[in-house]
Amino acid sequence: MSDVDHIIVGSGINALVCAAMLGAKGARVLVLERNDRIGGCMRTEEITAPGFVHDVMATTFVLFITSPAFAALGKDLARHGLEFCHTSTPTGVLRPDGSHAVVTTDRAANIAALNAINSGDGDRHGGDVGGIERNAGLLFGLLGGALWSYPTTKLMAGEAWRRGPRNLAAFLGEALVPARGWLETGYTSDTVRALWAPWVLHAGLGPEDAFSGQIAKVIAFALEAAGAPIVKGGAKNLLAAFEALIKERGGEIRVNADVASIVQTGGRVTGVRLASGDTVTALKSVICSVTPTQLYGRLLDKDAPETAAKATRDYRYGKGNFQIHYALNSPPAWRGEGLDKVALLHLTPGLDGVSKACNEAVRGLLPEVPTICVGQPHALDPSRCPEGKAILWLQLPEAPRVIKGDAAGRLETPADGRWSDALREAFADRVEAILAHHIDGFRESVIARRAYSPADLEAMNINLVGGDPYGGSSTIDQAFLWRPFKATRNHDTGIKGLYHIGASTHPGAGLGGGSGFLLAGRL
Repeated sequence: MSDVDHIIVGSGINALVCAAMLGAKGARVLVLERNDRIGGCMRTEEITAPGFVHDVMATTFVLFITSPAFAALGKDLARHGLEFCHTSTPTGVLRPDGSHAVVTTDRAANIAALNAINSGDGDRHGGDVGGIERNAGLLFGLLGGALWSYPTTKLMAGEAWRRGPRNLAAFLGEALVPARGWLETGYTSDTVRALWAPWVLHAGLGPEDAFSGQIAKVIAFALEAAGAPIVKGGAKNLLAAFEALIKERGGEIRVNADVASIVQTGGRVTGVRLASGDTVTALKSVICSVTPTQLYGRLLDKDAPETAAKATRDYRYGKGNFQIHYALNSPPAWRGEGLDKVALLHLTPGLDGVSKACNEAVRGLLPEVPTICVGQPHALDPSRCPEGKAILWLQLPEAPRVIKGDAAGRLETPADGRWSDALREAFADRVEAILAHHIDGFRESVIARRAYSPADLEAMNINLVGGDPYGGSSTIDQAFLWRPFKATRNHDTGIKGLYHIGASTHPGAGLGGGSGFLLAGRL
């Protein structure tokens, strides 16, 4: 392609959204991906047995279908074959003693079900998700908008006028309450607390972190409103739709195109140099959907602004992820009514169990009782496996990036702190024992298992530093105005013509495509 307007480095959800949006405005866009396929954390493969189709990393797209990006691109992606599969029971929790709860997409039913578990807890749930609904304009304006902008300034000024400055300050202060504070003061049932506590992990937080209570409420609202959809046939079909749309709009995608450095001429970025030695020129901008480590440490290296280089050295990455995938002879026989249709089921002792496992992982320990998120894609999309069979998608958001020991004191851990294949399988055995406790005849039903340690995930995607899928710690000091750095201003880098998007930038991690959408709108 000649006369490229924009080069986009990387091909995750933000890069693809950005490319499609810019193409709609007539810009010539080139997407460069170092791997042999596009997608970032979206990858679909038959990794266990023939005919069993697994989303290896990300699988749930509630943040995408509720995003401004999908509102703008959804119809065109559907023209290129994108379909979603849904269930009316997006999430639930199952505890070691068999107590459990299931959430549906019907608020009245949820209020009744949670009140049945403990009187008053359902009413509190209705109040919490209703509060998100009532404050949606402010919350989603801050969660998804360009913070350093006139629209956000206007939004905040309007809210201050409507509520009064003191009440606005009180609302924002309440939003900083940790999930533990919210759950312990608002809910009496340990099972209901256990229902929502694990969800903070999917935002890269822990239950004691500031803002985790508010983000859990937002997630509860989103799951109830839109469910937990997956792509029919696997996330690969979303990628195929994006690729077709980008090409339809005059764009180009190259795989096996490893960008080695950013080229600057006359005080501005003019293109990139590939590892092959070739140089590609951009007339308007280079957009990098990578971590700060990749952008300022590898691609810019000595050309990085000193303030950004120092901030990159201080930037903190979060906990690693651990993934396990199963091919099963039959759907799992859960020891709990209604659990077989739940899209994402958490196995946890409860709020304290989530807190304990999270703290152990942060301290470099293999959790004794990890929080397990079990996805059941076959329940939503039977095409994922042969008739009568099943697949499970397991995510453990509390895995140490560097291993210092085993909280249970049973597994031998390496002196160098690195994950080995043997340790990966031993930890997967620990998880499997928990599954077997909850599913009748589970081990006999297993056809094959495939596990991925944080090190395996980073090997597939260099932006998953230590297996962290959230682009860096999402604690409040590395979020909103301060993501990725304290002096960050939207998606600027301090270098003319160079922009930064992806999970490491506002609005942060997830499959919403927010940073790509915001930057494309600006450019």
